[in-house]
Amino acid sequence: MSLDKLVKNVEQWSIDKGLDQADSSKQFLKVSEEFGEIAAALARGDKEALKDGIGDETVTLIILAKQNGLTLEECLGTAYQEIAGRKGKMIDGVFIKEEDIKEVF
Repeated sequence: MSLDKLVKNVEQWSIDKGLDQADSSKQFLKVSEEFGEIAAALARGDKEALKDGIGDETVTLIILAKQNGLTLEECLGTAYQEIAGRKGKMIDGVFIKEEDIKEVF
């Protein structure tokens, strides 16, 4: 199934369950809960749990966006525009944007 179809299915599911009209601060708690599950999966090296956690996190973010009159596509588009031309470098396995790099010699 395409990503677009999956997102539409999640949006419709949220409407069917009334989640699209729910309190987005409560939805953010679900986002945070799923974030923790991703961290636990990484800590345990559990790839299946990681896959499930990333999927669940995506679902909670789609619903959070919908609750606030946004779409996953526009949120992701905004983020991509911000990072598309970003410069920086990898330091100890983490990408650090150029303006945050502080050379100490």
